[in-house]
Amino acid sequence: MLIRIIKSYRDIVTVCDSELIGKKFEENKFRLDVKENFFKGDKTDEEKAIEIMKNMSGEDATFNIVGEKSVNTALKAGIITKDGIKKIQGVPFALVLL
Repeated sequence: MLIRIIKSYRDIVTVCDSELIGKKFEENKFRLDVKENFFKGDKTDEEKAIEIMKNMSGEDATFNIVGEKSVNTALKAGIITKDGIKKIQGVPFALVLL
């Protein structure tokens, strides 16, 4: 799993399963482009990712989460709920604006 914090007015946290980097998914006029220049971050284990997500949720960050492992980790961190998960071509993703 890769995690990256993009510093801006409102920080953006990207969390992505590493094997999805560079792939594109399309379904019913929706497109998910897992661009390396946006999603590629530091390789992180689940425990560290949960810690980062919890800390960043307190900082009013937004989250872009893609992939089975990443979405499940965000669920464990309490960042998303099952209702907030969508899928494109079977790939789960979630966008969070806190």
